[in-house]
Amino acid sequence: MAKLDRDIRYTDRDFNTIRNQLIQYSKTYFPDTYNDFTETSTGMLFMEMAAYVGDVLSFYLDNQIQETFIQKARQTTNLYALAYSLGYVPKVTTVAKVIVDYYQQVPSIVSASVYIPDYNYSLLVPENTQITSRSNSNIKFLTEDAVDFSASSSLDPTTVSVYQISSGNPTYYLLKKSRRATSATINTATFTFTNAIKFDSVNINAANIIGILDVFDSNGNPWYEVPNLAQESVFNSIRNTNTNDPNFVSDPEVPYLLELKAVQRRFVSRFMTSGSLQLQFGAGSTQSTTEEIIPNPDNVGLGLPFDRTKLTTAFSPTNFVFTDTYGIAPYNTTLTVRYLTGGGASANVIAGELTGVDDTNVSFVNQPIITTPAVTSVLANSIFSSLATNNTVAADGGGDGDTVEELRQNSLGNFQNQLRTVTTQDYLVRALSMPANLGVIAKAHAQPQKIGNYSSGELPSVLDLYVLSYDINRNLRTASNTLKRNLMTYLSEYRMINDSINIKDAYIINIGVDFEIVVNPNFNNSETITNCINSLQEYFQIDKWQVNEPIILKDIFVLLSKVTGVQIVKNILIKNLTGVSLGYSDFSYDVVAANQNDVIYPSIDPMVFEVKYPNQDILGRVVPI
Repeated sequence: MAKLDRDIRYTDRDFNTIRNQLIQYSKTYFPDTYNDFTETSTGMLFMEMAAYVGDVLSFYLDNQIQETFIQKARQTTNLYALAYSLGYVPKVTTVAKVIVDYYQQVPSIVSASVYIPDYNYSLLVPENTQITSRSNSNIKFLTEDAVDFSASSSLDPTTVSVYQISSGNPTYYLLKKSRRATSATINTATFTFTNAIKFDSVNINAANIIGILDVFDSNGNPWYEVPNLAQESVFNSIRNTNTNDPNFVSDPEVPYLLELKAVQRRFVSRFMTSGSLQLQFGAGSTQSTTEEIIPNPDNVGLGLPFDRTKLTTAFSPTNFVFTDTYGIAPYNTTLTVRYLTGGGASANVIAGELTGVDDTNVSFVNQPIITTPAVTSVLANSIFSSLATNNTVAADGGGDGDTVEELRQNSLGNFQNQLRTVTTQDYLVRALSMPANLGVIAKAHAQPQKIGNYSSGELPSVLDLYVLSYDINRNLRTASNTLKRNLMTYLSEYRMINDSINIKDAYIINIGVDFEIVVNPNFNNSETITNCINSLQEYFQIDKWQVNEPIILKDIFVLLSKVTGVQIVKNILIKNLTGVSLGYSDFSYDVVAANQNDVIYPSIDPMVFEVKYPNQDILGRVVPI
């Protein structure tokens, strides 16, 4: 039977066009079969029903196709799914943030005939310690990082002041530290698993869910949240002590060491709706996992006959990164999940509200101190009761979560800024974003592959990363080996596998500034000079200067000329200051030779200009016109 050649228009998809095409189709191909096209005829009833079904199906297909594109999707569940596919975690509520000051008292002690705080009585406030608003107990904040009053660094200084004096000598000191706090409340949910089910999942249903704090099973084993189940390693930070570091060198600027830890017990979380958070686990089991965390003779070598061996099957080194089990599926255990809720506009509390601190898990840093005979329970209780908090500024940022449009734009933006280091800018951003408790990278400069001779012990590199850190006074210094090791460990999770990196020291060039000005007759000379020095001190703040940034003298001339009272800027002299005994860098630089057209250029080697002592190294004088 020959195939009929019929004229079918596939572009007609709405009710009216489908109805008209059905009428025209009947008139064209069935003129003798049916010809009653009045509105009330039975034939028109069936044609309009067919047009109705066609319109509905067409609309449904169009809508479903639209929902597959994040730019067009409107349903929240689809938007969430698309956001996760682009690597963005939706925010269902926006948390408020604020800086909270922690205080505690410590007794004094005499050291080298000088009264100092006895840091043996320093308290350790763990992370996620809860702080309550004094006017509304339902509003709660969590401190993001632990508070260790015994540790002090440039980024995390401990402010010390005399609290109590007896006979002219201090008896108690007041210690102060500042921490960021987030509006959140800790909640708990438990889930029992009997049998191991591949990619098993559970749901937490609650309003204003922020995310997962931690997960532990019945045996006390932690479960780690990962971006995807194929990722088997997570960052783990441990205190920088002799016990944890065999090559320990005291470094107050690096309180924690960074290590990569392979984990079998892991999960991913994702929002299904604004009030539902799903946790999904792996597909393996603790009895028959194919993951080999660390290769050793037992699981790689020959072994005994009939023993399990990797030599009898194909073995791929990629199994250390991606596994076929995707982590363990929980079974015969109960998981205790602590999750966070909170946020919203009500969390934007005013200054002075966050005064109620939960000291349940607070302890002494030097815990054995309280067991010594000299320490009474009264003194210990007094130290504990002295712990206090306060927010000197109002909290802000609390509100609703992502709107539909914010979810679209944030997802697209996140996809463009992926967690990878490929370009030199990627390495700079990643180095500067390392968590502060692992050490502070103050300045960073990346140079692509080096051509030529390499220094002794230096490996040929795809990239040379020059870094500097801060000392306790927030002046530049060379980064310690501990800090460089943490940075290398941190970058190893983001760099491409064939990228080799040399982390090196940038050069510090200390400078001073001398200037001469003519002051307007009606202005005070001393006051004008002071205002000029203040302007230059702000201009040369080290936070504003980058590696290999030149000094543009014309900008300094303009800056000084705008100071009230300055009539003429006569001269500006930039001079190099050296001498380790004087506190300066021992690197000298010919500033005069580097001056071209009133621009002092940096050297070929990565370096940064620093006014180390602005109160003494910026000098000015008034000269006659």
